[in-house]
Order: sequence, then C-alpha cells, then structure tokens
Amino acid sequence: MKRKFQIWFTRFHGRLYRLLGTKMPWSMSLLLLTTTGRKSGRRRSLPLLYVQDDDNLALIGSNAGSDKPPAWWLNLQANPNAIARVGKEDRKVVAEQAGDEDAKRLWPEFVKIYKPYEGYRKKTDRDFPVVFLKLA
Repeated sequence: MKRKFQIWFTRFHGRLYRLLGTKMPWSMSLLLLTTTGRKSGRRRSLPLLYVQDDDNLALIGSNAGSDKPPAWWLNLQANPNAIARVGKEDRKVVAEQAGDEDAKRLWPEFVKIYKPYEGYRKKTDRDFPVVFLKLA
C-alpha cells in the first residue's frame, strides 16, 4: 500500500510540476528528470530534488533509504542522456556519477534542502550515488 501511494504521489507531483513549474512554492530545488527506461525503452519522468553545483545539477540516489538504487539511476547508467526540466525550461543533459570527494562535499547541501536524507542513510549500508547532470 505504501509503495502504491509513493508511485501515485510521484506521478501526481510530476504532472503538477509540468503544469505549474516554478509557481509551486516548494519547487525551488525540484526538477523533473526524464530518462529512457533501460528495459522498456520508454521515456520516464519523475520529480527529484537537486542541488546546483556550478553549472551542473546534482542529484542523490537515496531511494528513500532502500537497499536498492533508484530506477532513474539504473536508467541513467544504461543511457546517460536525459532531459532535466527546471521550471519551464527543458535542458538536455548527460549524467555522470560524482567522485567520492564531490559526494562528501555535496552531502551537507542535500541534507540542508531535505533533512530526511540523514534518516535514509541510516536505513541502509548502500552508498547513495551523487549524480551530476551536465549540459549536453
């Protein structure tokens, strides 16, 4: 039941973001990421929190503390080309996993925008990948 609600909420939030963009009060650190499904080949979009890092957008693959990485990260590993919508602007991007130094440097920034990341980290032994989205 919890998983079904999470899927529904994510889809609803994505549609709302497409419609309202930056008019959503909580959208300042939110983007809509569109990847290509590694198995299906279908386009998949979902809202994700991000941190601006120079010219790059940085994401964290927490998957709410699950022992499995998020599907969007698996999709990007198979095909790093994606689209990031920030507000009403679509950007063609290429994903690249950040190194350990960058991941450690950005961790406090992720926690600053979303405190539950700390709790997610305690739920699993898995390292959360930090992913840079660079303009293509």
